[in-house]
Amino acid sequence: MRFHKYHAVGNDYIVLDPADFPSWKAPGAARVRAICHRNFGVGSDGILWGPLPSRKADFGLRIFNPDGSEAEKSGNGLRIFSRYLWDQKRVKSAPFTVETPGGVVRSTVKRGGKSITVAMGCVSFDSRKIPVSGPAREVIGEPIEVQGRAFTFSAATIGNPHCVIPVDDLSPDIARRYGPDIEVHRLFPNRTNVQFLKVLDRSNIQIEIWERGAGYTLASGSSSSAAAAVAHRLGQVGRSVTVRMPGGTIGIEIGDGYSIQMTGPVGAIADGELSPDLLATRL
Repeated sequence: MRFHKYHAVGNDYIVLDPADFPSWKAPGAARVRAICHRNFGVGSDGILWGPLPSRKADFGLRIFNPDGSEAEKSGNGLRIFSRYLWDQKRVKSAPFTVETPGGVVRSTVKRGGKSITVAMGCVSFDSRKIPVSGPAREVIGEPIEVQGRAFTFSAATIGNPHCVIPVDDLSPDIARRYGPDIEVHRLFPNRTNVQFLKVLDRSNIQIEIWERGAGYTLASGSSSSAAAAVAHRLGQVGRSVTVRMPGGTIGIEIGDGYSIQMTGPVGAIADGELSPDLLATRL
């Protein structure tokens, strides 16, 4: 029962190929929690379950958060999955498509697998699509209060929900402190990913991330896409944006209709075998 571990600017995922697990229809929440656990398991920010058959794309992919819940889309996860397909010689340099629950993306492997560009789809600020509670509207510059502190947020989806909050006092602590409460705030019926945003100049932003189902994380591709799109919607950046995170940087190109091209690195960490003891663990 093989596993393959990669990271994308510090955001690490484990790829499990269903062909190596013929008796599993899916990993299951308990196994996901055990495998992802930093002390009792291999340790990761999530599981990539694929490739799967797809009628809409060249490959299908399911993405599981370390708490066992399922994510609609992950930008870093998609880049890692693309690198895995490259390493397994299932793709070459030509673009290919991957279907996730959050939509179909187009991926291109560059620099021998060390850099991946993913056409992530289009960002929407529509409350019905994200979703955000309340009347149908574009969710830009609205108030939210947590732990007695008032923030202004904008919400977005690129196949998964995001809450982007501009702040001046950006730090890991602000994400760790307020992120858990915002993730489950009553405004977000499906919970939400949270990005605290600081605009550095017209081409650079910095974010700290609280990821739905994973907690504080060093980097996120979908968070980078959403934060860059919100900063552009607010008129604070142009169409080419470098997103700076604790784990590294990702490049975002914003096209017509807020279409997103994301480019960033991927690094291989390890291949190995999952122990039967680990798979029997229930956390």
